[in-house]
Amino acid sequence: MKTPPDAELPETLPASLRFLKGLVTVLTAVMILGVLTIVALLVIRLNAGSAPLLVAPGNFTLPDGVGAVGISVIDGFSVIVGDDGVIRVYDSETFAPVQEFRIGP
Repeated sequence: MKTPPDAELPETLPASLRFLKGLVTVLTAVMILGVLTIVALLVIRLNAGSAPLLVAPGNFTLPDGVGAVGISVIDGFSVIVGDDGVIRVYDSETFAPVQEFRIGP
């Protein structure tokens, strides 16, 4: 003898279970919104960055017999440290020399 499924279930849930069901629903919604917010912020942040300026030391003309020991790009200027003890500053876009500094005596 089969009974209909509605006959076995109570009409309403007790108050404590209704409260718990509401808390679980709210927590689920908050977690979904939080994950969506984090993903949106990551996408915005990763796409907003400017492309790095790539400068090769071979683009600059150093004096004959001088090699580059170090290179750095700072605010549109390229700084090259030569093995002759001179720091040379170049414009990163035109590769034109701007200034030189001698290191040591």
